[in-house]
Amino acid sequence: MGEVIVETDNGEVKSKAKSLGFELLEDLDDVQLMSIRDKDDEKNALDLASDKPLLLEFPDQKIIPLENLIAALKGKTKILVKVNSVDEAKTALETLELGADGVVFCADSEDELDRMAEILALPLKVSLEEAEITKIKELGMGSRACIDLSDLMEEGEGFLVGSSSQGMLLVQAEVMQNPFVSPRPFRVNAGAVSLYLLVGSRTRYLEELEAGEETLIVARNGSTRLSNVVRSKIELRPLLLIEAKSDGRVAKAVLQNAETIRLVTPKGSKPVTEIKPGDRVIAHFEEGGRHFGTLVKEQVIEK
Repeated sequence: MGEVIVETDNGEVKSKAKSLGFELLEDLDDVQLMSIRDKDDEKNALDLASDKPLLLEFPDQKIIPLENLIAALKGKTKILVKVNSVDEAKTALETLELGADGVVFCADSEDELDRMAEILALPLKVSLEEAEITKIKELGMGSRACIDLSDLMEEGEGFLVGSSSQGMLLVQAEVMQNPFVSPRPFRVNAGAVSLYLLVGSRTRYLEELEAGEETLIVARNGSTRLSNVVRSKIELRPLLLIEAKSDGRVAKAVLQNAETIRLVTPKGSKPVTEIKPGDRVIAHFEEGGRHFGTLVKEQVIEK
């Protein structure tokens, strides 16, 4: 993603911005500021392209004119976009997939800068390793959450979920062919509602997710990307407890007992209905505990 330049009169916010490695607008050399309100303004911006950064603000339509300018000027001049929120910044940095070269962020609080830093840190790399299945237990009926996203996933991609944040299993999206149901590559049948879900540097309970929120797609190689929740379906279904271990560390997850729910393995995936002790699956382990989703380095025991 592009860079973030902070505009603020707040001394504490300035200090926070510098500590996060963000530039301040007051430190930026010559920029050409343009307000894009109509097609003539867009044409003038094209004519102004030079070695100086072009700082654009969009009082009305924000997406289409920015797409046009990125398509015409990317790589020819530095395109900066003036934004007033983290969401606007994220959109500008992702527009047309190429994104603006940077944003000038009018920040009012340190919390906004923390959120911005989290966005820029993605796509993060999650540490994954093999773990051996040690226990499978049928639990009977319980509430599970199916999470549908605004994106399509591929084999080896899904969610990291766990009964504890210290050990999580990679559950694959419903991308595989099945003779009784069509693939749903936008869906992860993620498990019991009280499971932790890894979302960036934080965790959420599956039960908390609702339409419009961000979540994290994780691939077998540890690469990640953000997506948005379109719906969360919570229903009563038969559940399984699955446990895996690696070097004495334990990962547990409670998942729906059905053929379409698959755990990612080192070279493929396997339905939970066929998982058996000794099988090897992909897991994520960390030290410490979570306080309202944030990792803290303290002794926490979760069984």
